[in-house]
Amino acid sequence: MIYIKLNEDNFEYDIYSLVKAFYPKEEVKIGTAEAPLDEKLLFCMDVEYSKNKLTLDGREIEIDYTNRPDTKNRLKLAIYESLSKRTGKTLPWGTLTGIRPTKISLGMIEQGSSDEEVSKYMKETYLTSQEKIDLSLKVSHREHELLSRIDYDNGYSVYIGIPFCPSTCLYCSFTSYPIGLWTKKLDDYLNALEKEMAFTKEACKDKKLTTIYIGGGTPTSLDEVHLDKLLDLVDKYFDTKALLEYTVEAGRPDSITYEKLKVMKKHPITRISINPQTMNQKTLDLIGRFHKVEDIYRVFAWARELGFDDINMDLILGLPQETLEDVKYTLSQIEKLSPDNLTIHSLALKHSSRLNIDKEAYDDYLIDNSQAHMDACEETARQLKLEPYYLYRQKNMAANLENIGYATPGKEGLYNILIMEEKQTIMALGAGTSCKFVANHGSSVTRCENVKDVQLYMDRIDEMIDRKRERLREDLKWL
Repeated sequence: MIYIKLNEDNFEYDIYSLVKAFYPKEEVKIGTAEAPLDEKLLFCMDVEYSKNKLTLDGREIEIDYTNRPDTKNRLKLAIYESLSKRTGKTLPWGTLTGIRPTKISLGMIEQGSSDEEVSKYMKETYLTSQEKIDLSLKVSHREHELLSRIDYDNGYSVYIGIPFCPSTCLYCSFTSYPIGLWTKKLDDYLNALEKEMAFTKEACKDKKLTTIYIGGGTPTSLDEVHLDKLLDLVDKYFDTKALLEYTVEAGRPDSITYEKLKVMKKHPITRISINPQTMNQKTLDLIGRFHKVEDIYRVFAWARELGFDDINMDLILGLPQETLEDVKYTLSQIEKLSPDNLTIHSLALKHSSRLNIDKEAYDDYLIDNSQAHMDACEETARQLKLEPYYLYRQKNMAANLENIGYATPGKEGLYNILIMEEKQTIMALGAGTSCKFVANHGSSVTRCENVKDVQLYMDRIDEMIDRKRERLREDLKWL
């Protein structure tokens, strides 16, 4: 266990995230009391805040506390240097622990900074490696080009959450419930969603809808009848014909049937996801995805047969027991399918996932990710003529790397960029979702969350709509 002793509560999250980046398998505790004597300590780090300076393990650093961002950066630089010296390690993203590194580079590009200026700033301020700076710049320039088409102030996007899955995967922490337990209440859930749709249509009547994204959970865990009913409701309340993008995350192959794909094709959906995560059967069995590799090929072929010409596939690097050779095999099979989008996720150990809750049961399992894994994915994307277009990070990611989306030029996922770069208001509907109310091109972002529990969501839907109405009035002055 690593203990961080503070003389006052301040910057705890940033300190914790950076220490975990160096020591992903160690328990890290932060407090103002002395280090616990009854636990085995790897080491203790002392951080003391005082007037015009902070002290880290006896080293004094001058600080202007009126400039909180600068104070945080100086603190993280000092911790990084200490931990790098202790471990002999460097981190590819340096001191950056937030989930949106491209907000820095994109923001500077929008203000007219050159690539050289962005590179210098990221290297000096965050100790970011040149390789990751170059990646960030490439993605940011593509985002800048794509976002130039979008009217932030007069537009909005919609996210619809379907919190049901065939089963819960080992690594998953999203709001999802086994579909088999809720089949008799699907109409009630869709009725609650319809209330939110009706409110959203009225609340945003003076705004132009940019994108719709139906995610989860697994939207295609709904049967054909309820999936068709959901999509009919979307058509009823929103102008789906004028959208720049309409995505349904079909997700798990064991939830997709030919009939469900035909249902989706009846509606103006422009983009779907078919997400294998891996093409190795032993890994699918281990992580709780109860389908066969052959199902992935079959479902993908059905989608192409029906005319879907913008298909995304998700992969996860760092899955338990997967070697670099396993990942390369997966990539070789993906290359044969030739999807239009390829999204690469570095496994993140989520707090509420079974992989974390039961981590002692998986202590002996290999969880391997590296730049070599990312390079192999980049090479496959290059072979498929896919370009990087969005990038984000998560807490506790394997090897402190990133998630990155590749796409055929012209088929980039606009919603993915909007949710990550926080440039446009996103109205989120459904259990466990969170609206993002964005003002002034992202300088102000506030959230309004729905409850996660499905039954509570249905019982309290009017209350949640009232709360959104109030927040829209206060934060955006839309009503």
